[in-house]
Amino acid sequence: MTLVVGASGMLGAEICRKVAASGEPVRALVRASTDAAKRDTLRILGAELAYGDLKEPSTLEAACRGVSTVISTASSTFSRQAGDTIESVDSAGQLNLVQAARAAGVQHFVFISFPPAPGDFALQRSKRAVEKELVEGGPAYTVLQPTFFTEVWLSPAVGFDAANASARIYGSGENQINWISYLDVARFAAGCVGNTAARNCVVELGGPEALSPLQVLQVFEEFTGKKFAVTFVPEEALRAQQAAAPDSLQEAFAALMLNYARGGVIDMKPASRIFPQLISNLASVRDYARSLLRAATA
Repeated sequence: MTLVVGASGMLGAEICRKVAASGEPVRALVRASTDAAKRDTLRILGAELAYGDLKEPSTLEAACRGVSTVISTASSTFSRQAGDTIESVDSAGQLNLVQAARAAGVQHFVFISFPPAPGDFALQRSKRAVEKELVEGGPAYTVLQPTFFTEVWLSPAVGFDAANASARIYGSGENQINWISYLDVARFAAGCVGNTAARNCVVELGGPEALSPLQVLQVFEEFTGKKFAVTFVPEEALRAQQAAAPDSLQEAFAALMLNYARGGVIDMKPASRIFPQLISNLASVRDYARSLLRAATA
């Protein structure tokens, strides 16, 4: 049995889908307040529902009972639930889950994190603290560190609006990024289940090619046939935004935008040794642009 924590989110639901499709029994941790449609979707995917909350350790003990693998994608960064903060969810909550998994005899813990970024901010401290707890105290672990999700960072939520041909670019837009689809991250996470080669390792993940935001813009202009209106957000403005952030969540968004501005290319050789069957056919930015165009014209 595999327990997916963060199962009602975009990535977590897709992991449930992938794990269930492999024939592995899957349990999805949800809250009583989770949208009923999302709970129904998880049931349709074949997931058994367990009710609990990372902020309530007693609920995690039952959720972990009889589980061999835990996959945790949970984060406060996209949560709209009252009381969800980086401190309560990404830090204390995840550590509660590690302790519950350890007490229940879970054999393997798969933690979705992100590659180390320059600077100090609460979200990064939380991720590294959970990674450290797993490495030093078990159970067997896999830390997956995907770079920027295509579907999030090339979306209107952060200012990239393909439908209206407008884009907000952080920094100069010249530094390359290995954008990765959340669908591929789900494949890697599900591919950890029963994979002994994935145990006790930290794996950075990126997409099939490194493109700068300006190169991404060229791809979308080519596919849409439209010239985009572009707004640049200087790194200095992002640093000021981070310094003036009223809470750790806003600090995290500014820090991640600053990391986007700096760019970073992921070496996928380590991942290819652990997941040789998953490296081929990774979705590209062009694939994403093509899918958006198809959806717009359907």
